[in-house]
Amino acid sequence: MRIDAGQHLRIDQRMKLAPRMIQSMEILQMPQAALEERIEQELASNPTLEVAEPGLDPADYSQTQQQAERDAREGEREIVTSDNAAEDFERLSNLSEQYGEAFDADVGEPGAAFARRQVSAAAGGRDGKLDAMANTAARGASLYEQLLQQWHLTELDTRHPNLPNASELGEYLLGFIDADGYLRTSDQALLDDAPPGTTADHLAAVIDTLQQTLEPPGLAARDFRQCLLLQLDNKLATDPDLSDAELTRLEHARLLVDQYLKDIEANRYPKIVKSTGLDLDTLKHAVAALRQFHPHPGRLLAADEVRTITPDAVITYDDEDDTYTAALTNSRVPALTISQDYADLAKNRAEPKATRDFVNNHLRSAAWLLDAIQQRQNTLLRVIGVVVAAQRDFFDQGPQALKPLPMTQVADQLGIHVATVSRAVSEKYLQTPRGIFPLRMFFSGGTETESGESMSWAAVQAKLQEIIDGEDKSKPWSDDALVEQLKDHGI
Repeated sequence: MRIDAGQHLRIDQRMKLAPRMIQSMEILQMPQAALEERIEQELASNPTLEVAEPGLDPADYSQTQQQAERDAREGEREIVTSDNAAEDFERLSNLSEQYGEAFDADVGEPGAAFARRQVSAAAGGRDGKLDAMANTAARGASLYEQLLQQWHLTELDTRHPNLPNASELGEYLLGFIDADGYLRTSDQALLDDAPPGTTADHLAAVIDTLQQTLEPPGLAARDFRQCLLLQLDNKLATDPDLSDAELTRLEHARLLVDQYLKDIEANRYPKIVKSTGLDLDTLKHAVAALRQFHPHPGRLLAADEVRTITPDAVITYDDEDDTYTAALTNSRVPALTISQDYADLAKNRAEPKATRDFVNNHLRSAAWLLDAIQQRQNTLLRVIGVVVAAQRDFFDQGPQALKPLPMTQVADQLGIHVATVSRAVSEKYLQTPRGIFPLRMFFSGGTETESGESMSWAAVQAKLQEIIDGEDKSKPWSDDALVEQLKDHGI
């Protein structure tokens, strides 16, 4: 065997996201509660970021903020990036001492919030807000966040070298995985809003990759049967310590799940014994082996939490104009501004360069955060505006009047990418005159009624639920009877 070293030239296209773009996407995808938490963290860690004073005139506030942001961006040109990590840590460790001398004298000046906190601590006082934050348990990562972290670690170049949008398609599909860990949405509904150029083969390939790579096994399964099969196959393929008896039981269990799951659920053991040739004891041992697998693998990552839903927008009806309008619920999101004191410090040549570099970095981070929040609000309001216009019948008549609204249609109408729409509606809620609903509910495929009108699948489900609620519970309708009932309603 000979080992050679050589050079090879390869031309390919790769999309690399700048940190600012990544931050904007993260902020856009956050529900309001997570955004509030993120802002609190930034206020605690970034001294150049402040809450705007309530009495400040909006025009003055806007002008001050814009000037501070311009100063922050101009300061970026003066930042010298060092490859020496030890030098960076040394500079940061010495900064507090330098800052204390520079700002202790300016406690009385407006806007020096960081200096006031330093003086309060030095005098033996405590900041109640920071203490409360320190004693509050951190919000656990959601199922989507944990799956997204796993997906980013997947080596897609080797699995799907000819599928350039595999990463984006995977992120899109993760948004449809429910709390149980299942991907129950139909292929057609997934294709309706998938990234442009996605085919049924692309979809199947990426779903298979999700099923084979996500942990724990069983995630992204399409149904209960596939969930168990994924866990069984993983156990058989990865556990080297299985005895011959255990291996046999698991193989029997896989056969039962694959071909006789309905019979197991109905406890039709004699039928299974007759069909498989297994004796009753062997059958019972195989069924018992299934108890080690979890029917809802998603709940192993994110347990159920009783949480308060905070709507991201409120839809109101105006009787005079007969119109519905949308307004974001920003009352709990503090108005932020960049500290002018720190912006002036960054331009003060009398200060040490290490201090100015540190302040410039924080000013830039603050400006990026403000810009990302503003983009989030604008994008979310535009998307909700399209929903309100397209789903007017829903607000007038209820869920049965919900119409199909593919995300691709909204993206084309607003001139943005479909992935941006998907992130904007993720984990967002609308408060409407008919109640609070997830924003994603308004985006779905559908069918046509006999009269030629479009009807979303959610509206079909609502109509079916109404029919079932009105049936005689002692003599429930068969599936065929329900089909006839839907036909009577033109579906």
